[in-house]
Amino acid sequence: MSGSVVDSPDPWVADHIRRFVESDGQAREGIDDLLLTTRGRRSGLLRRTALVYARDGDRWIVAGSNRGGERHPAWYLNLVADPAVTIRIGATDVPAHARTATAAEKPRLWGLMVAAMPSYQAYQEGTTRDIPVVIIERAAALAGIG
Repeated sequence: MSGSVVDSPDPWVADHIRRFVESDGQAREGIDDLLLTTRGRRSGLLRRTALVYARDGDRWIVAGSNRGGERHPAWYLNLVADPAVTIRIGATDVPAHARTATAAEKPRLWGLMVAAMPSYQAYQEGTTRDIPVVIIERAAALAGIG
C-alpha cells in the first residue's frame, strides 16, 4: 500500500498510534498492539488504527469490538471491502490479507482475544451486534512465497 496515511480521528486512538510509532510498538507494557492500515471503502484513503492482537501460529487475530458499540468499526468495513492491508508489528510493516473468521473458526479465536483483552467479553455482552473476529495473514504466505 502506497500513499500518505490518515490516522484515526478518535483522539485516544490517534495518541496511541503516535506513542506506538515513537516506541516501535512498545507503547503499552504487557499488551500486544499492532497498527492496521486499510484503504477507505468510500474515500480510497489509507486509514490507520491501533488494535490489540493475539497470535494464532503465523496469523494475527483482532476483534472488531468498537468498544461494544452497536456498529462495526470503520476499519472492519474497510477491510471487508478490500482485504489487502498492512500491519505494523513493532517497527516492521507487513503486507497482509485480512478476512473475517468463519462461524466454525470464531469460538476458539474469540477465546484468544478475550484472553488477550478480557474487556472484549463485556463489550460483546453489552451489544446486540456480533463482534467479528478477523484473521490477518502475511500476503507472501498466501502466495506460497514465505
